[in-house]
Amino acid sequence: MDILSFSLHLVLSGVGNLASYLAAHVLLCLLPAFFIAGAMTALIPKETITRFLGRERPKYISYPAAALAGSVLAVCSCTIVPLFAGIYKKGAGLGPAITFLFFAPAANILALIYTGGIIGVDLALARLLLSLAFGIGIGLIMALIFRQSDKEHDETTDVLFASQGKMQTTSLIFLLLLIAMLLAGTLKISLLSDVYASVSLPVSHSDELQIFLHNLIPFDPARGGEGVSAQGALLILLLSLIGITAWKGIESVFDGFNYWTWTTLLLLAFTLLIAAVSVTPQHDELIIHINGRSLGVLVALLISGWLLKNRLTTEQVQNLLWESWKFVKQIFPLLVIGVFLVGMIRELIRPEWIEALAGKNSLTGNMAGVVFGIVMYFPTLVEVPIAQMFLNLGMHRGPLLAYLMADPELSLQSILITATIIGYLKTWTYVAWVALFSTLAGYLYGIWIDGTSVIFVVSYLLIFLSLLSVILWLSDKYYRSS
Repeated sequence: MDILSFSLHLVLSGVGNLASYLAAHVLLCLLPAFFIAGAMTALIPKETITRFLGRERPKYISYPAAALAGSVLAVCSCTIVPLFAGIYKKGAGLGPAITFLFFAPAANILALIYTGGIIGVDLALARLLLSLAFGIGIGLIMALIFRQSDKEHDETTDVLFASQGKMQTTSLIFLLLLIAMLLAGTLKISLLSDVYASVSLPVSHSDELQIFLHNLIPFDPARGGEGVSAQGALLILLLSLIGITAWKGIESVFDGFNYWTWTTLLLLAFTLLIAAVSVTPQHDELIIHINGRSLGVLVALLISGWLLKNRLTTEQVQNLLWESWKFVKQIFPLLVIGVFLVGMIRELIRPEWIEALAGKNSLTGNMAGVVFGIVMYFPTLVEVPIAQMFLNLGMHRGPLLAYLMADPELSLQSILITATIIGYLKTWTYVAWVALFSTLAGYLYGIWIDGTSVIFVVSYLLIFLSLLSVILWLSDKYYRSS
């Protein structure tokens, strides 16, 4: 293969990865997340966030609350980032917000259940305990290092949001509906995936379109490729139309609602419904399967649409749409760049490197697991079968845990997006600590797998956490007295 054809192959791999990501993960994951983040900023008073996650709250309340909030969201890191942006912008302390950002994709309940079922309960338990300990530890460290800027950030949110008063019941219901829509679109349970009715449409040659797309955008399921279906191609087209109409209808939403604004909202609702159903293309018909997911999304859309029209004020709706659109403009372009680059980089990774670099439980092996997590990002739940593939290729279970902890946190696109929210200095400091703690987690788990007594492993962990706690306490005491 010459340089030109190889370069073309890499570009097509990047395009294929981006297309499959847009078709499979953006609509039911990211779009609700953008609106949740917008609703947090536009509808929730600052006091509601700071009551649990504020920088002045006792650490034994704010950090466990952040971890608990993240544990129930079975979504990938790219979906968590807008939610992180929402709570941080609204007044959450940097430390609790970072704990939420780390723990939610690394150890949410669905990822743990799936990890335990596919790879083993021992690794799932290690993932939970170490993610909890290190997620809180990283949050505490970040809050300590950047305490001055965190204080300034808190004062800024006081100026912007302090006068909003108590949270309205309507706003809370609307936010819960958005969260329900997000969970309905992402949870992998039979209630949502079971088909309750089917409709046949007289669409000819849809199966040929499916074959054409598979040939146009080849993918390898063993390497985490998902491909693009005929349904996915339609969703990408609809997503493009949403972007065009939103630019005309939401960019100037404070000038009033226009034709483009309503077109955007209706197009959003229609596209979410198309994304929720399952489709079977055949030669002379297209079968639409009405599943629990589509019914859940439909109910959430109807109720939230009624609330938007009848219960929220015009100013609230304008603020909601504008804040959501700001998150889209801030995050989505970097997401596209990151997913495209990961698709190209993934093609450069050779399977035989895995056993050579991470076949033993060494510090370098665990560091290699972390690096794999950066350059071979996979969405939540896809990462677990990929981890099983790594295991079959010879990766030690220690580096495997390091990979599973780093993959949701340190993907290239997540790093780029997080930097736009908290700045590059904080982001790269966060990346360094996550890499260190993921390497340490994998190494501790690995030495236990290799036969070290669990008492010694736990002792090593407790000694490390104790030293870290003492350092943090002394530093905080010095800072308060100075």
